[in-house]
Amino acid sequence: MKIKITAAILMSMLFTISCTDLSEDLYDKVEDGNFGNTSKEVDALVGGAYSSLRGFADGISNNYPTCEYVFFLNETVSDEATIPTRGSNWYDGGQYQDAQTHHWKADNRMILSAWRYNYTGIAKINSIIYQIDKSSLSDTSKAPIYAELKALRAYYYYNLLDLFGNVPIVTDFEDTSLPSNSTRKQVYDFVEKELTDAIPHLNANVVYSKMTKNVAYSLLARLYLNSEAFIGTARWQDCLDMCQKISGYSLAPDFFANFATENQKSPEIIFAIPYDSKAGTVGNYMNSMSCHYLHKLTVSATADYPWSANGMCAQPGVYSAFADTDKRKKCMVAGDQINLATGQVIIMDNGEKLTYTEHVNSVTDAKENEGVRLGKYEMKEGETWERDHDLVVIRYAEILMMQAECYVRLGSPDLAKPFLQQVTSRAGAELPATIDLHFIDQELLREFTFEGRRRTDNIRFGTFFLPWWEKGDTEKYRAIFPIPSTVLSTNANLKQNPGYPVN
Repeated sequence: MKIKITAAILMSMLFTISCTDLSEDLYDKVEDGNFGNTSKEVDALVGGAYSSLRGFADGISNNYPTCEYVFFLNETVSDEATIPTRGSNWYDGGQYQDAQTHHWKADNRMILSAWRYNYTGIAKINSIIYQIDKSSLSDTSKAPIYAELKALRAYYYYNLLDLFGNVPIVTDFEDTSLPSNSTRKQVYDFVEKELTDAIPHLNANVVYSKMTKNVAYSLLARLYLNSEAFIGTARWQDCLDMCQKISGYSLAPDFFANFATENQKSPEIIFAIPYDSKAGTVGNYMNSMSCHYLHKLTVSATADYPWSANGMCAQPGVYSAFADTDKRKKCMVAGDQINLATGQVIIMDNGEKLTYTEHVNSVTDAKENEGVRLGKYEMKEGETWERDHDLVVIRYAEILMMQAECYVRLGSPDLAKPFLQQVTSRAGAELPATIDLHFIDQELLREFTFEGRRRTDNIRFGTFFLPWWEKGDTEKYRAIFPIPSTVLSTNANLKQNPGYPVN
């Protein structure tokens, strides 16, 4: 559902937001009381809120969370992935190099995209809540709809809390005033209250890709797990309490079932963003952002596979962090790449073999074949540019790992072992006799490689501020990003985050 925002044009300009066609029914405006009065109409409205999770692209920036910019940002500032400049490719104004070296500025395009992605989703939800307000539905009927929408909005605000910290809280569709920053603590409290208020009205059953009690408990668990990093107050026990409320899920026996084309069948996925190329969904081409231009020859003997852009790869040291017996190591593509038509190693245009190496010369000057590539989501012959697997946002392995980490932090590492054992046993990995935070950190890296969450783990464990490949020490203020310069230029009420230049 695309709704042209009429009462909040000013807010749309303020946040540099645009709403684009997400391949659903189009409506020209919000019609007070005339739409949203039947269950079918309500489903269409709420469906529009979920469709915003897929993001959009326009002339300002790309905002697809599955592949570009929002995903890139979290990955390239972490110790997990990098987008090195290869010849004249992937320089793009130095934004990826700045991300790798932790020298980003407020005009970095990825940072703007992350801001716009989340506020676009929020604006969409605010407009739908407004329309439900104006409908003739009873208050009893409205309550669960409000809960679902506000919990989904809390997901976007959680992202903003994590990424930017001190952001405006905008909930009134009709309010066109220029908002001011809220403190990070105020945003934290808002997210917590929105979720806890919504939970009594949310569906208690397991419902794929919908905001249920289980999803809300999972988001609260994330909030409490990172509470010390967010606001300086540890809430490990609260995280445990939320995790223990989650039910109805189990680990998929095959780790890669979570990332197969038909991954909606996995018993492990708690929340996902659905994609279906036949339905016209867009933004799901992450594998092609990583693989070499000729990688298609390894997937199909007739090259019946989309072109690839040869971008993101693993940082040196990530691939070797996996034991060879660890089944999850196959989430990366390394070594000689075989042409299925000839049975020989593919030869690149420069005459050299296409052999993905863990070594990357530098973020400013990498060869075409350097860097181990993303291979977590299924790649298969006959795929279109827009893939059909769903983007995994939360899965049950995370709930197990959160509990393990909390027990270690609370001084009870033996209590962590049953949760870790489930994860490592499936992977074919060994559980050490002594469980400590270093093992938890490394296990998080192995379990969730290329799932767009490593930056948050780096900050929580403190490694974010330490040197790693192509990066020196990081200033503490960079735990959050600057408010984008184009956003500040349109609203004098907003203040730049501490540590970053005002102009």
